Order: sequence, then structure tokens, then C-alpha cells
Amino acid sequence: MSEQTPGATPSEIIPGETAESQAGGVDRRTFLSLSSLGAATVATAGVAAPASGATLLGRHPQRSLRFGRDGKFKIVQFNDTQDDEKIDRRTLELMRAVLDDERPDFVVLNGDNITGGCDTALEMHQAMNNVVQPMEERAVPWAITFGNHDEDSTPDSGVDEADMLAFYRSYRYNVNGPTARGADGPITGQGNSNLLIEGTNGRPAFNLWLLDSGRYAPDLLAGQDFEGYPTWDWLRMDQVKWYYDTSVQLERQFGHAVPSLMFIHIPLWEYRFMWFGSVDGRSDADHERGRARHRIEGERNEEECPGPFNSGMFSAIQHRGDVRGVFCGHDHVNTYVGDYYGVQLGYAGNTGFGTYGLDGAERNRLRGARVYDLDESADGVLTGTRMRFAGEYGIDLTANDQWMEPLPLPEGR
Repeated sequence: MSEQTPGATPSEIIPGETAESQAGGVDRRTFLSLSSLGAATVATAGVAAPASGATLLGRHPQRSLRFGRDGKFKIVQFNDTQDDEKIDRRTLELMRAVLDDERPDFVVLNGDNITGGCDTALEMHQAMNNVVQPMEERAVPWAITFGNHDEDSTPDSGVDEADMLAFYRSYRYNVNGPTARGADGPITGQGNSNLLIEGTNGRPAFNLWLLDSGRYAPDLLAGQDFEGYPTWDWLRMDQVKWYYDTSVQLERQFGHAVPSLMFIHIPLWEYRFMWFGSVDGRSDADHERGRARHRIEGERNEEECPGPFNSGMFSAIQHRGDVRGVFCGHDHVNTYVGDYYGVQLGYAGNTGFGTYGLDGAERNRLRGARVYDLDESADGVLTGTRMRFAGEYGIDLTANDQWMEPLPLPEGR
């Protein structure tokens, strides 16, 4: 994990596509994003004002997420693509292979989509464009969350997360809603939103929560530093409250708690508790107890890296009972998933070949993606989740770097 990168000024305004140019090219995967629904505006999706100075770009026509006629829906999660404008070619090769094999209905890029090394706004846009093109090429709806590395290039490029969100939202198949608003205005972070997926009867059958888990803890808080504590960020109470209030409003509106998944970049503290079956224990026996109790599968090759505070999000989730699983990235060489008191907690592994991996010749063995299978007729709707790895597709796993020139930016960007 890298050190904290200070913030920077917003980017210049960049022209987007016109409404007319964005309206064409619709095919069988034409969907629309349901905007983030604040607690007070569940029935009508509100549009948040852009952050001061944020990039303003054209928006595509709205597209909905819907279960197929067979009542099925598939999600693919790519995590930590995390590269600059000269991305490792194998990252895109892996993304394309998974998309062609799994044929998902929706993709989430769950934070650390890009990283440092971009010196200009153009290079930032090229880095972002690289990782969205596999979905755009295939007309697959997609959305992003932010991680701790997405603003690493902000000091040099002047493009911050508000600008990035606007840039992502200008793409034809992006379904990110505007940043959610609470009673007192926008909540902490960028891109906090939820996406409802319509069932075959036209009513919401499933929900997706997309949350910005932040970047790094401040240097000082109440005059005290964080030496000895984890120095990553944490979900803030206004985000927890927004989730809770919106979940309640959705249940009131539709007459039942809408089952859902939550995507965040930085893990909750409960991941570590689950792995060891303990708060304080760290022994093999502790893990064996946790593995058996919580039915843990997958690998843990590095310690979980949460923030210094427990946000309380898991308590809110467990109380509401609608979230079937919380899935993160951040810790590249962890791929485990388990059932922690009725809620699946899991990692997606690491998609980007340009980032750290395992040691030595095994560096790229765990590059992959996580797949989620939904069936609206099944209890809880989520029927299973599994990892797909680059090695399954014959992709070169050599422990080297294989960067490529940036993909061309679409016209208007």
C-alpha cells in the first residue's frame, strides 16, 4: 500500500458527447442506471450538484438493470486494475477473457481503478479509458467505486475524484448515479449510490450498494497521530446512516427488504474477526475455528488493511438484514470469502498485472475477477460467487511488466 497522497485542484472542464451522439447504438444490453436514492428521495431519484469546480460532461440516456427472462442476472467484479496510462496489456486481456466467457449483465470496477504515474489530465483520462473499454466494447453496463489509489495522480494532473466520477459517467454504458445526498447535503466521498435491478415483474428484485471507503486517515485527529494503527480510511457515520435510512425507505416503498450486495474498496474490521474466529486471537487454531464456523474458502496471503476505526457498517447491515454480502479489494493477494453471521464477507482478488502480487515467480497467480450469480426465484436471490483466474485463460503469468500504449480516447473526451 502506498503512502497518502495530498489532494489537488479540480481539472479543467472537458466537453462531452452531445445527447444526440449518445442516444444511438442501443442493443440487447441497453440498460439504465437508477440514480442513487437518498433517504428522503427514494421514490424520485435526485441529482446531486457537482462538487465545486468538478468536471461537467455529457450524460448518456438512462439505462436500466434488469433480470433476464429466465430470472437470472450475473455480476463480475474487477478490483485494483490500478495502473497509469500505459497499462499492462494482460490486465485488459484478462478483463476481456472473463467478459467473453461469463457474459455478465453488470460489471463493477471496485476501486483503485487507476494509480499514480499520470502527469497530466490527458494521461489520467487515458488511464481511466483503458479500464472501461472492455465493457464499452461489449455494451455491458458497468459502474465504479473509488479506492485509496485513485487520486494518486491528482497532485500532478489536477483531476480529483469528483472529476473522475463525471468522466466515468459520460460513457455510454456507465450506470453510476450521482453522489448520494443525506438530509444535510452530499455524504462523505464520491460515487456513493445504489442501483436497483428490476425483476421479471418490473419490480426491484435486487439492489447494489456502491460506497466510497476513502483513502487514508488524517495525519492528526483531535491532536493525536495514528502511529501504531492502520492508516487507511474508514466509512463515515453519514455513509452508514445513508445506507440504513435508504434501506428502510426501500423496504417501505416496495413492501419488503430488497436483498442486495455492497461493494467497498477497503475491508471492514469484521473480515479479520471472521478469518480468525476471534477479535484478539491470531493462531492457527483460531483460524481453524473461524474457517469451520464461517465456512471460509480461498486464500489469505496478507493481513487485512482496514482503517483505524470500526465504522459500525456491519452492525447496521446485520440489523437491516438486506445485504447478502460485502465484497472488497485493496489487499491484492487475498481471495477468501466466508459467511459471517449471515452476511458473506469476501475479497475479489486483484485484476491488475501492474500492481504488487505474490512473491517471486508466483507474482501473477491470483490475478482474477469475482463472479456473482443471481436468481430472482431463489431465497435471498444470490445463489453463489466464485473466482475466475487469469491462468484459466492461458494468459501469460510471467513475473514481469508488459505495458502498452494507451487505448484511443472516444471522440469528445
